[in-house]
Amino acid sequence: MKNVLLGLIRQSGVALLALVALTVVVGGLYPVAVWGISRFHTTAAEGSFQSDVHGCRSSDLLGVDQRPAPGQPDPFLHNRVAGGVDDPMAPGDPAASGASNLGPNSPELVQIIDARRAAIAAREGVKPAQVPADAVTASGSGLDPDISLEYAALQVPRIARASGLAPEEVREIIADHTRGRQLGFLGQERVNVQQVNRDLQSARETRAGTEPHGTACR
Repeated sequence: MKNVLLGLIRQSGVALLALVALTVVVGGLYPVAVWGISRFHTTAAEGSFQSDVHGCRSSDLLGVDQRPAPGQPDPFLHNRVAGGVDDPMAPGDPAASGASNLGPNSPELVQIIDARRAAIAAREGVKPAQVPADAVTASGSGLDPDISLEYAALQVPRIARASGLAPEEVREIIADHTRGRQLGFLGQERVNVQQVNRDLQSARETRAGTEPHGTACR
């Protein structure tokens, strides 16, 4: 009986020490270490929020598409889309992100992609076969902030016409926000749409000689 009691006390002591050690490591040291690492790149850790010339804030991590007012020229670089059958060109919505879970053999997905390809080809004045794959497919979240170099290049002539900027100026702005493969070999080169649109807006207003005030954030 005495041995059983001593064994129980010894096991309880070990369990208590393990509890204290794990509490210190998992509940204290680990969160502090993660917080400390996040301070090396505070912009990304805090959501990568940026402000445009009007003081409107947006995140470089969320690809929310911008659209012109009805009947107005379209000077925006567009994101990938996240629509459905009712509106295949619907922009990503941060409040309702998520994939459709439609497979490659889904007639509904084929219908959506065909509608997107036709709409983008008409918008850019090109043949449907020239529309790249990322233009007609959504990311898993529906909020991918980046597009391919091919999709960005496809939009340059329309942006130049609508904004009054020279095509070379538009290409330069896109090049400024083009990032290479991660670690040099992961993924593909990509263009951040939010960053490009902010610089395009600034360039348009500089050319027009207008002051950045009196415009509501959208």
